[in-house]
Amino acid sequence: MNTTTERRVAVIGLGAMGGAMAATLHRAGWIVTGFDPFDGARAAAAEAGIKTTANLEDVAGTPYAVLSLPAAGTVETTVPQLLAAPGTVAIVDTTTSEPATSKRMAELAEARGAAFVDAPVSGGRDGAATGTLSAFVGATDAALKTAEPVLLALTGGKYSHIGGPGSGNVVKLLNNVLAAANLVSVGEALGVAKAYGIDPVTAAASISEASGGSRVSANMYPNWVLSGTHNSGFSLGLMARDAALAVDIAAQIGENPALLAAVAGQWQEALAVLGPRADFTEIARAVAPAITPAGAPGTSAPGTTPVS
Repeated sequence: MNTTTERRVAVIGLGAMGGAMAATLHRAGWIVTGFDPFDGARAAAAEAGIKTTANLEDVAGTPYAVLSLPAAGTVETTVPQLLAAPGTVAIVDTTTSEPATSKRMAELAEARGAAFVDAPVSGGRDGAATGTLSAFVGATDAALKTAEPVLLALTGGKYSHIGGPGSGNVVKLLNNVLAAANLVSVGEALGVAKAYGIDPVTAAASISEASGGSRVSANMYPNWVLSGTHNSGFSLGLMARDAALAVDIAAQIGENPALLAAVAGQWQEALAVLGPRADFTEIARAVAPAITPAGAPGTSAPGTTPVS
């Protein structure tokens, strides 16, 4: 396997997460080229000092590549193009993808003398912008060692080596469906509190100091739901997709997680009324509309225009 340490990296996908990761790598001294088919994404990256291109073939053979893509299918069409030219050392896929896709891409990369690491991340755009993401890594030991310089720049060392190729995506999907369940359950609980005349802010703070507390109750609800801002930067469509994928990969090995399946169904129902571009914290509008100033789907806060 090629062990060159040249600090050139291509970032594939310059959306909220990819653009922030590109900027972090740039500040860390990497020579970054960003690819995205959309003019707006490239323009935003260029403002941060990132060289950009609209042609994927321009970055084929770049020693390192970071993928931040919308779905496994896009990963599967992108990786062969990156490997079409010689020179690639390691591909770090931060996409929340599918385990089978990651395994196939790892095999393809190894056959071409490169490493492929599935490293879906958590920490949102703030973590991406500050190099403090956490990552769930699926890779062979050799592939991880090769990709580690990029992982360190993006996470500051805050990553977990879960196991072989694909395992990072398994655990990331499980993490996301657990977060999806917690977003529903905390919303419903705070809805009950409000119905009893208890301020949801007070209830969330109290619960967060006890055994029922979580990041959802301590941070997500106070910051994005109870405030009515719903501006986390992560879409409801992506969370609904991840919850469904988690249930699907369970079914593939004969598991039937009934509670998680029910939660995934609730997210699909919310998706139908709120749309994929809604913020994922807007699930509260579907399960406990009384606690958020944004109100139920189809309603609006006083002095604003209706939203759907």
